[in-house]
Amino acid sequence: MEQIVIAFLCLAILLYFLLGGADFGAGIIELFTSTKNRSRTRKTMYHAIGPVWEANHMWLIIAIVILFVAFPRIYTTMSVHLHIPLAVMLIGIIARGTAFVFRHYDAVKDDMQWLYNRIFRYSSFLTALFLGIIAGSVLSGKVDPDATNFADAYIFSWFNWFSISVGLFTTALCGFLAAIYLIGECKTEEDQKRFIKKAKYMNFAAVVFGAMVFFSAAMEDVPLMNWVVYNKVGLMAVILASLSLVLLWYLLLKGRTQILRILAGFQVTMILVAISYAHFPNFIRLKGGGVISLYNTIGPEKTVQSLGWALVLGSFLILPFLGYLFYKFQQKEE
Repeated sequence: MEQIVIAFLCLAILLYFLLGGADFGAGIIELFTSTKNRSRTRKTMYHAIGPVWEANHMWLIIAIVILFVAFPRIYTTMSVHLHIPLAVMLIGIIARGTAFVFRHYDAVKDDMQWLYNRIFRYSSFLTALFLGIIAGSVLSGKVDPDATNFADAYIFSWFNWFSISVGLFTTALCGFLAAIYLIGECKTEEDQKRFIKKAKYMNFAAVVFGAMVFFSAAMEDVPLMNWVVYNKVGLMAVILASLSLVLLWYLLLKGRTQILRILAGFQVTMILVAISYAHFPNFIRLKGGGVISLYNTIGPEKTVQSLGWALVLGSFLILPFLGYLFYKFQQKEE
């Protein structure tokens, strides 16, 4: 049953990045859109994520519950040593959600719309940034359970070049996913061209920040190159991600947009596989060379079994309706 629980944890993290990350990316795209085009961008974005954006946070909740119930040491370590980026990320989620609702459904359209718009844009950027910073921190080897001062325990565990580079890389990937997803929602060729242009910019930014991740990893002794290049599965995942990217842009140039979302999601999935496969089952790298593994920190057997059955039975109840929700709201308006 522990394998089922771990599989659900990995799936929840992946789906939150692919779906929730694209929602954050919509705000990032709007942030880097000219003033004259922002209203059109918002209209397209509302049609794409308006009905389902709240459902995407289900995956984050599932991941947190799994860590809390089945892997208490991992949950505790992250909650203590990464509480600052976690708090910023959660505040960003709340702020962008609140602003998203008020700026769209507020009965009174007044000067507060100016504030709601800015909260949504900047909180989207910060949420994606700190999501990546948290991901980079668990891999950085900077988390120090034996720290004797505030800075080492709660600041430098995440405030380092590698974690920040991963945060910027994550932000660019979220923007890229959003741009690709939104291409299929455009009703005019002009809007499609605008989002294709945004996708190119975000793709270029992802390449630049990806190179920064490798450079900072070499500076701070994170064995990222060994995980990605000198591992057969990691190397194959990188090759598949590159090929899917080439195919994606080929189809865009040909004007075919039907499977772009699948290709973008596949590319990001392969990037995550490349980074995590060689590191698995280790979840957190500690300062001094220690690790916290999924296997040696798992909770009591009965607890894990109960959680596993709850996840399996819950998936049969929830996933069909979630799929139907996405299906209905992705149908084109008459």
